[in-house]
Amino acid sequence: MTSSTRDDAVRLGSTGRRAPLLLGPAFVAAIAYVDPGNVAANLTAGARYGYLLLWVLVAANGMAVLVQYQSAKLGLVTGDSLPGVLGQRMRRGPRLAFWVQAEVVVAATDIAEVVGGAIALNLLFGVPLPLGGLIVGTVSMLLLATQNRYGQRRFEHVIVALLAVITIGFLAGLVVSPPSAAGVLSGLVPRFEGTDSVLLAASMLGATVMPHAIYVHSALARDRHGHTSGSALAAVLRSTRWDVGIALAVAGAVNIGLLLLAAAGLRGVPGTDSIPGAYDAIAGALGIGIAIAFAVGLLASGLASTSVGAYAGATIMEGLIHRRIPLLVRRVVTLIPAIVLLAVGADATWTLVLSQVVLSFGIPFAVVPLVALTRSRAVMGTHRNGPWLHGTLVLVVALVVALNLTLLALLLLT
Repeated sequence: MTSSTRDDAVRLGSTGRRAPLLLGPAFVAAIAYVDPGNVAANLTAGARYGYLLLWVLVAANGMAVLVQYQSAKLGLVTGDSLPGVLGQRMRRGPRLAFWVQAEVVVAATDIAEVVGGAIALNLLFGVPLPLGGLIVGTVSMLLLATQNRYGQRRFEHVIVALLAVITIGFLAGLVVSPPSAAGVLSGLVPRFEGTDSVLLAASMLGATVMPHAIYVHSALARDRHGHTSGSALAAVLRSTRWDVGIALAVAGAVNIGLLLLAAAGLRGVPGTDSIPGAYDAIAGALGIGIAIAFAVGLLASGLASTSVGAYAGATIMEGLIHRRIPLLVRRVVTLIPAIVLLAVGADATWTLVLSQVVLSFGIPFAVVPLVALTRSRAVMGTHRNGPWLHGTLVLVVALVVALNLTLLALLLLT
């Protein structure tokens, strides 16, 4: 046995013993899948159309598992983030244009997260929306300070704790008002009912397969595990598959639960296609305790997801234009558009839904390069995707692009 082989064996044994501790990066990325934009899109879909669009969430979550693992694998194999790998391979003009669209996606994400947190504070304590947005932004700075001071592991612990609060808060209502089994089965049949249902489907897709989560997951995996090789890399990749599978199973259950809650208890109730209206309806139908749990989950969602969004924005900027600014400074700058929208009285729930549509249009720009890079032998070496997996990922991209083109055509026609 050579010296390098012995070193790899030792590292593999250590990694195997530490397997549970390797869970974490995917849980941080998964926060993006349960942000306030998801809440708005899924509640609106369930309140308006019942179980009709359940199939969209199921399909989107399956896509998300595939895509997020590819992002993490790219980061582990290359030792760089997806934006960083792209930044090395693109000419200056295209690289800057790509950076601009990625920043637009992050801005849309940030608006949804801050607005959602502000709505939660308004529901719980009557805080005016602009002040609530400012509070959410300030608390998110404290969360980011945790990452800066104590490192990624402590930051992951805080985010996972918030994910637990989100899960309990959003799914508590299903215990009191379980969904119809027949309705659930009917919702698994792919179909639409008019332009508005397609718009909501795109919004749900944009809220589930999140572009900024794709960009940031590669950086999270790299920052946690470093650039490994040999048998140690194989062990970390196995652990990462579990990390992604468990984290996105939780996020998928939350998203599906939100739609089922609205379909079972809120359909046809006036005002339930908005978050405040849904809160009132939940309080009336299921009790104030369930409504408060829902609002607390929404607040945790806004606080956690806006911190992850700032992390993603920093990753994108560093990789594509090779500039770094402090996370706290970035948090202040990106907070401004959300506060302005809240101050001018924009409809909060519809702002959330439209922000997710913007995200949906940003998905191909993240997924297409990811699929190409993870098939490249020059980038991935022996860990490149085989033809069957690559074909599946190409199909995912084709479905996303087709849905977005359909949405654009319907919007132009109407």
